[in-house]
Amino acid sequence: MYTHGHHESVLRSHRWRTAENSAAYLLPVLIEKMHVLDVGAGPATITRDLAARVRKVTALEVNEEAVKVARDGLAGVANAEVVLGDVHALPFPDDTFCVVHAHQVLQHVADPVLALREMRRVCKPGGYVAVRDSDYAAFTWYPQMPELDDWLALYQRMARANGGEPDAGRRLMAWAHAAGFSDVAAGSSTWCFADEEDRAWWGGMWADRVRESAMARQALASGVPQEELDRISQGWRRWAADPDGWISLLHGEILARP
Repeated sequence: MYTHGHHESVLRSHRWRTAENSAAYLLPVLIEKMHVLDVGAGPATITRDLAARVRKVTALEVNEEAVKVARDGLAGVANAEVVLGDVHALPFPDDTFCVVHAHQVLQHVADPVLALREMRRVCKPGGYVAVRDSDYAAFTWYPQMPELDDWLALYQRMARANGGEPDAGRRLMAWAHAAGFSDVAAGSSTWCFADEEDRAWWGGMWADRVRESAMARQALASGVPQEELDRISQGWRRWAADPDGWISLLHGEILARP
């Protein structure tokens, strides 16, 4: 189950992502003749950027709602297509793609090692499997606020209840090794939100997500009171309004070769 869902507050965050701010580690190996598979494309802003650099991009999404979101994001992009499928059983022959890319996907799947095996299977010899995932436990912010501590604990609990691993970033290399990769370059990068505009955007987005997204519905169904969600939401707004507010979000990255 996808913890975030597709509420506007979630897509607001996902549509901010670009190849430059979310896949910079991959860009140096891309060449024009490549065919790229983008697993879990979401609203496809990264996919559009990849399509501008290579011959063709195939975007994969897991259900019809997500497929529509991706197709809307790729409207007018002639060298991109969207396919319905599951990363645990990719609907493609062996050795199909030059690059298989997944951004913020493995933290949500039931079996990340199996997913990586499938990504490896459909990647051509000499190609690349590129994965980037958050590591929520490594997020850090100032000032320290109990509402944000409670947000993190709530998110981790909801994600794990759905079978995910919110601290995926630190596990990517281990998962890749378990999936059979021996050539794995691992690294990390961060997003940082610190100026007034960035804080208003990031803090306001999470203030809305805590109260309105699929995670909020899941939390309520699990017995979390609405008052608690409101308190956490207000905490995000207080953080965003603080001129000293700063947050850094760590991501693990791997560039693996079959």
